[in-house]
Amino acid sequence: MKKTDKKIEKKLISALTHVCDLALDRVEGFQWLTHRTNFNSFPDSLSIICIFESVDILEKATLSGSTDTLYELIYCELKAADILLTDIRKHVLFDTEEACKGEHDGKWNIRLRKH
Repeated sequence: MKKTDKKIEKKLISALTHVCDLALDRVEGFQWLTHRTNFNSFPDSLSIICIFESVDILEKATLSGSTDTLYELIYCELKAADILLTDIRKHVLFDTEEACKGEHDGKWNIRLRKH
């Protein structure tokens, strides 16, 4: 990883940690988030995966607009870190603990490869 990539990664982690802290208080059923990227094509390759407890809870969050809250939090925090994305919805994905347990025996390292 190049020095500039490390600086971007540090800003990214800081921004997303702040998003996570805010979302835990504001978005019911939200558990955690992570990200994946290829710095050779950053920021286009950036994927942020938001994890909810169950499929049911994720569906309720979508219907209530809570996932929109996550889009907004992520966009604002990344923008504040000078990480600009033209369409945040192309970069944010949702998943659940329930689905990971059922499909990958709870092994997130395997499941996240698909994102």
